[in-house]
Amino acid sequence: MNQYPWWKYLIIAAITVIGIFYAMPNLFGEDPAVQISPARSAVLASDTYERVLRRLEVDQVPVKGHELTEDRLLVRFSDTESQLKAADLIKETLGRDYTVALNLAPSTPGWLRALGLEPMYLGLDLRGGVHFLMEVDMDAVVEQAQERYVDEVRTLLRDETVRYISVTRERGGVRVVFQEEDLRAQAENIIRAELPGLAIQNLAGSNGRPELALTLREEEIQQRRDFALKQNLTILRNRVNELGVAEPVIQQQGSERIVVQLPGVQDTARAKEILGATATLEFRMVYEGNPVTAEQEAARAVSSGRPPLGTRIYDQRNGPPILLQRRVMLTGDYITDAASGFDQQSGSPAVFVTLDSKGASRFEDATENNIGRAMAVVFIENKSETVTEGDTTRQITTTVEEVINVATIRDRLSKRFQITGLDSSTEARDLALLLRAGALAAPIRIIEERTVGPSVGQENIEQGFQSTVLAFVLVIVFMAFYYRLFGLVA
Repeated sequence: MNQYPWWKYLIIAAITVIGIFYAMPNLFGEDPAVQISPARSAVLASDTYERVLRRLEVDQVPVKGHELTEDRLLVRFSDTESQLKAADLIKETLGRDYTVALNLAPSTPGWLRALGLEPMYLGLDLRGGVHFLMEVDMDAVVEQAQERYVDEVRTLLRDETVRYISVTRERGGVRVVFQEEDLRAQAENIIRAELPGLAIQNLAGSNGRPELALTLREEEIQQRRDFALKQNLTILRNRVNELGVAEPVIQQQGSERIVVQLPGVQDTARAKEILGATATLEFRMVYEGNPVTAEQEAARAVSSGRPPLGTRIYDQRNGPPILLQRRVMLTGDYITDAASGFDQQSGSPAVFVTLDSKGASRFEDATENNIGRAMAVVFIENKSETVTEGDTTRQITTTVEEVINVATIRDRLSKRFQITGLDSSTEARDLALLLRAGALAAPIRIIEERTVGPSVGQENIEQGFQSTVLAFVLVIVFMAFYYRLFGLVA
């Protein structure tokens, strides 16, 4: 009989025990659960926990357990019927300020989770979930680029003191009308040097005035399409985190489509709402009424419904309505990087923003000319929402615009600056992620949606288990028959 040192047996025993511990979380299964997270503030209100449990207790919905963290509340149930009923009650209680999603939560005991042990995550084929095939609206990408070039051409000609009659966006490009031929030639040279992505064509207008027809070059269009697709991929990955999905699949398919697979997710409507949400920033000057203040002017405009010419009413996150100028100083399209942190003076959460060269130059000029005046940061979030009317279900997009910060410009701002006025460090981190991903994502529409049940996967798991047991029994029988007693011991 072979003899081995005692330490080898000890290593085998230790590895076996460790393996058993790591495999144990897979034995406890999953609980139907409802996940509650704040829609905007990124921090649960202090009374949310009590409101949810009180409502479930009043309506006699049995709760198996609950877990509360800074940014999420997870309520577990024993069956799917209780889960669905609780989700409807929680949505009715909390309203649109919170995201309520159905999910499956591992029922691993707390002492195993404390050791960092988690169950093996199964894919969509074994666990079930939702499958989306999304298509990026590439026509909208081109339209956004043309709209942006309208502002850039106006600013460029104005800075170079080249007089023009009009700069308008037409189907296929941008058209610039001049009074004289010399002005057109001068503008053509400037645009060709500063905006190489535009193809230029000289035209004679219907009234004899010289015109320039500006169209996007094919390489410029392709570059913007590729960027929009990668931009949306990053945004979707960030948004999936709100669902708490483990091992999601988000990947490109072709040149215009994105595949999203969310294992274990049951609520397709809520998944679509979260995946369709994007965020961006706009910087606008505050309207300064004379002799009344901007707040008084805004209150008067709200009551009358008639804001002054060239202004627009915005809601402040932590204050009364405010009047801002319609002209946008800067958009999130110029942001190349963003990082969360804290303001050194006040200690409040902040986002540190970095602009590209064009955005930095534009922001320098805008702030230099407005030193001493108030500037507002407008947070814009687009959300897709599923609305059910009778037997029909349709998806609508709502836009939430609110002023998160108003500050006086003390000096010329350049390539890097910070934004404050956020509710928490978590919100600052989420905003930085969205801005770093790219603020202006191209529109996405869902062209295919499938809910995959776990029945086929469960059948595969059962067959695999049965085949393993059968193989084990056959090996034992063969060993006992061929090697007799020693084979049975082995």
